[in-house]
Amino acid sequence: MKEITITSKINVFESIQELTQLEQDLMKKAIEVRKNAYAPYSKFRVGAAILLNNGEIIIGSNQENAAYPSGLCAERVAIFHAGALYPEAAILQIAISAASDNNPTTIPVPPCGACRQSISEYEVRQNSPIKIYYMGETGEIHQSDSLKNLLPFMFDNKLL
Repeated sequence: MKEITITSKINVFESIQELTQLEQDLMKKAIEVRKNAYAPYSKFRVGAAILLNNGEIIIGSNQENAAYPSGLCAERVAIFHAGALYPEAAILQIAISAASDNNPTTIPVPPCGACRQSISEYEVRQNSPIKIYYMGETGEIHQSDSLKNLLPFMFDNKLL
């Protein structure tokens, strides 16, 4: 038997003020668009803002549906919109903010598994890492230099 050790590097910022101005602006857009989430079932609102290498910022919020699998997370709304509008642009950074209507969300909320897989597709496709910043409603912000820190065994087209 052989053992594999996996390590991930996540940077922790105590508050949004510790981020650069560009990163603060991106996170503020994620916070603002979170308010547009359509979340009548989960009462859990998520906003995402994506910075592309052409300078464009694409936003998205989660959109639920009574047929639960038919909804879409904020990250995928934004990433698919970016891919549709600017198919040749590379994604540099994603900022994500999540909040519950029921309870304070004070810990960082990372992308779900489906969103991680979608982000990995773009990271592999563009052959460059995507910085990911995520937070709750308030509190610390976590930052990863690549999706590989959040999904170390990525499933991609090399496996097909």
